[in-house]
Order: sequence, then C-alpha cells, then structure tokens
Amino acid sequence: MFYDRPTEQVARDLLGCVLECRTESGIAAGRIVETEAYLGEHDLACHAVAGRTARTAPLYGAPGIAYVYFIYGMYWCFNAVTRAEHEPSAVLVRAVEPVAGVDLMRRRRPRARRDVDLTNGPGKLCLALGIDGTLNWAPLQRPPLVIRRGEPVSDANVTVTPRIGITQSAEWPLRWFVSDSPYVSKTPAHFPRHAAGK
Repeated sequence: MFYDRPTEQVARDLLGCVLECRTESGIAAGRIVETEAYLGEHDLACHAVAGRTARTAPLYGAPGIAYVYFIYGMYWCFNAVTRAEHEPSAVLVRAVEPVAGVDLMRRRRPRARRDVDLTNGPGKLCLALGIDGTLNWAPLQRPPLVIRRGEPVSDANVTVTPRIGITQSAEWPLRWFVSDSPYVSKTPAHFPRHAAGK
C-alpha cells in the first residue's frame, strides 16, 4: 500500500499527486508541491510525542487516513497518516498548486491578492480546498477527500530542507518541495538545502 511505508518515502512520493476535496460548495483540487514528514513518538516535533490522546488518535490509525488538526485557534492542517497501524506518523501537506475549483478557492480566500497565494501554506490550502475537522479520520481513497496519483516529479526538481516553524528536532531534513514551483511556501534564508536522492 502506498501509505504503509516509511513516512519519508511517502512525503517524497506525494509530490505531484493531486489532493481533492468535495463539499456542498463544489470540488477543489491542487497538485501537491510541498510536504513534511513527522516520524512518531521519538520525533519531538510530531504530535505523537504526547502519546495517544483524543487529538492524536488518528496518527495511530490505519495508513491512508486523514489527520486534520486545528492550530492557533484559526487554521486547519491536513496530514496523510503513514506506516502501519499503531506506528504514529504522518505527512503534512504544506502547499498545493491549484488545478480545479480556482474560483471556489478565491471565494474562500478573499484576502489572497494573487492566485499563487491561495494555497502556499498548510492553513491556506485547507481554507481554499474546504478541508476542516469533519474530515479527520477520512479515508484518502474515495470522496469527499482523495489523493490521486499525478505526474511524478524527478529528483532533479525536488529540494530537501529542514521543516518550517518548529523548535524541536528542527534540524532534521524532512521537508520536500518542487524546486521550480511558485506555490511553495517561503523557505527561511538560513535553511540548508540539498537535492533529493543526494
């Protein structure tokens, strides 16, 4: 199974896949261009470090389900659960390139002045696609929330850096993004970078 593998491999291979969400308002979808891996209870940046709680329970669930959580009292974040059941880990989808339902995304994100800013962050993409807590635990193989295979992205066009916005295990190189995509969130200038596969 695609998701029942090491989280780092899934995070890399999700680049180029299409994340689609269906709601009563319509369908919105985007090509995944940025991901981060969170590796379980030993990863101090992963929610699983707290153990199994009501919030983290989906991380311990079957691979290929959604883990959707709320941050800062404002934003939802979407993750795809990986590895075997009871091995808590997931991939955070940080940015997508809109491919369907752009007008719907604009209505949902009226403050975004440019289309490139609609989905270039984990909270932004959830707003634009209509992903919220009702989709926590949702299987990713059928609507309303689906990840479909897309065009593969070659290693030559993938950059790896540390994860953004964390203070624990912050140096681990667990963020992947499509190097030439304008839809990727901003990389801190001091972050080390290297090409995938090296």
